[in-house]
Amino acid sequence: MTTDPSRPPRIDTGRAHPARVYDWLLGGKDNYPVDEAVGETLPPEARVAARQNRAFMNRAVAHLAARGIDQFLDIGTGIPTEPNLHRIVQRTVPTARVVYADNDPIVLRHAEALLVSSPEGATDYIQADVREPDGIVRHARRILDFDRPIGLSLIALMHFVPDDDARGIVRGLVETLPSGSHLVLSHAAIDLFPELAEQVIDQYAKGGIRLGFRTRAEVARFFDGLELLPPGLVTATEWSGEGLEPPAPEESGIYAGVARIP
Repeated sequence: MTTDPSRPPRIDTGRAHPARVYDWLLGGKDNYPVDEAVGETLPPEARVAARQNRAFMNRAVAHLAARGIDQFLDIGTGIPTEPNLHRIVQRTVPTARVVYADNDPIVLRHAEALLVSSPEGATDYIQADVREPDGIVRHARRILDFDRPIGLSLIALMHFVPDDDARGIVRGLVETLPSGSHLVLSHAAIDLFPELAEQVIDQYAKGGIRLGFRTRAEVARFFDGLELLPPGLVTATEWSGEGLEPPAPEESGIYAGVARIP
């Protein structure tokens, strides 16, 4: 880990953080009253969306592992929730190597859970923000082989980068990856359930967290130049990889896709 584990990270308990609000939405216990206060103002659909995001990630990385992808870079990891990404992929590929990154210091407290790899594989963690992609990639190169395909996971992350830099950040990360790598991305929609989306954006803003939900066309731009795997860019509950049991039909306000880097 890049952060010195002998120095406990400073956690700001007076300000809500997306990772901790997300933890609360998933029913976790690693959050503070300020995070719960934001969560309680959100519509019930926010909890549903958090669950749908996790389920999509599980299916997507399992699908990639079945296709032979044995290296993953997961940015915006969040507080560990079983099963973690490395546990999913190492069921199929025990030698898989995973690097996690998140900007919330509380995730560092749970790094041991993230670092419990299979004996054959490896995991690592860096405390870093997606807005500092160069540092994340430099660290990831210590664990991952950037001459072989890598799965880049950006789950429910880029709507926390509400400005135009978001697409540039994703494009820059993708450009560091070799051919045959894959981008796994989910993103909150502004155009599926507009009133609910605006309510969520407003309540997060009151907690000091800026959001930038996007239309389907805007989310599709994250995949420019890439080869979307079937079924393409769909809602989180509509995405199912080949050979996987499809999820039960359910409305979702989340766009999701997996794409191959040519």
